[in-house]
Amino acid sequence: MRILKIGLLTCAVALGLFAHEELKGKAVSFKGTVVDTGCYFAHEGMEKGHTACATMCAKAGIPLAVVDESGKLYLVLGNDHKNPNTRLMPFIEKKVKVTGTLVDKGGMSGLAIKTIEAAE
Repeated sequence: MRILKIGLLTCAVALGLFAHEELKGKAVSFKGTVVDTGCYFAHEGMEKGHTACATMCAKAGIPLAVVDESGKLYLVLGNDHKNPNTRLMPFIEKKVKVTGTLVDKGGMSGLAIKTIEAAE
């Protein structure tokens, strides 16, 4: 019985490790600005002084995103089963440098962030 339990536990752990495949996409690194998508689409809410509004939107569940220097919007993916907004909150309305994996699907660009830091 003990061997059976150990075997089942081993199988459960192994299945858990392979439950999520690694995200397939293109490795990217770029500079951009963190924005809240609600205000960005409604009135291009990227002006200075918009941080408080963007923070309220993000806390309410509106996704934050990164807009690169050319104006392309990247929706940040929560591929680790955590709210992706949490990681971006300190950077709202700030210039950042991000690295990660870019996935284009259904006409949208999703970004799984590996690293994010304030840009110079």
